[in-house]
Amino acid sequence: MSGTVLFTGTATAIGGRNGHSQTSDGSVSVDLGMPKNGVLDSGKTTPEHLFATGYAACFGSAVEAVGHQKKLDVTGAAVTVAVSLVKGDDGFSLAAKLSLKAPALTPEQTQEVLEAAHQMCPYSKATRNNIPVELSVG
Repeated sequence: MSGTVLFTGTATAIGGRNGHSQTSDGSVSVDLGMPKNGVLDSGKTTPEHLFATGYAACFGSAVEAVGHQKKLDVTGAAVTVAVSLVKGDDGFSLAAKLSLKAPALTPEQTQEVLEAAHQMCPYSKATRNNIPVELSVG
């Protein structure tokens, strides 16, 4: 994907439905699930932040669900969703990279959970064939 990268941010979730998103330069960050006074700071929150953070929270929940289904210990599992917004010759495009680190699982089990959670996560389903998503263990 070529073009000008307008946003690069990561969102993380350790289990549960919370997420945190921050731009690569650290200038803007936002938390989902525990907004200040119940309201997100709309002056600093971009759609990309909400997408990255929501994706991380959704993916974290999917990891927990898959672990429960497969009777695997996903305690301490951490997910990372890296999102890039790029402006190219043909307009704007988003890409995401999903990473899973699960200390209690073997690399093979982690890969299995990663792939199953990606299939289960509503964000993945909603964006399938619309944005490229890369899966990564570790």
